[in-house]
Amino acid sequence: MARQPDVLLVDGYNIIGAWPELERLKEANLEEARERLLHLLADYQGFTGMEVYVVFDAHQVAGSRSAYKQHKITVVFTKEKETADECIERLSGELRKRSRSIYVATSDSVEQHVAFGKGALRLSARELQLELDQNRRQIARSLKDDTPKSRNTIDGNLSLDARMKLERMRRGE
Repeated sequence: MARQPDVLLVDGYNIIGAWPELERLKEANLEEARERLLHLLADYQGFTGMEVYVVFDAHQVAGSRSAYKQHKITVVFTKEKETADECIERLSGELRKRSRSIYVATSDSVEQHVAFGKGALRLSARELQLELDQNRRQIARSLKDDTPKSRNTIDGNLSLDARMKLERMRRGE
């Protein structure tokens, strides 16, 4: 049996509140903070090959649960009266298969312990941020190293920023 991709379940608002860049964005515009988080996680997903789910609390908002794909990430708004913690616990049980690992990214210690009890691996907001930063550096290094030296190609004339944008387009983001 082929190995299934590992899964990263992210408590969206918990991460936004824990990362200084996103916390500042949230103060001005919550939607922008969510978009920035999804953008960062899309790069992470493209680099690692993990399936990424981002769960946002909607327990104070009337309506039913909604889920959709954005940048190939599954974005979930919980159903009415359901917390992100409860949704992540449910998803970790539903998505668990023998041939893959489930990671839960949150700095909520109670949620970390519950996820660990269900067989998921814990990842704090800080650990996730460090991993994203490291992956971004690796992507930049590999894009820089992939520049052909002996041929005159358009790739050799593009800035690193332009090549990263093209790479995201290639991945369908």
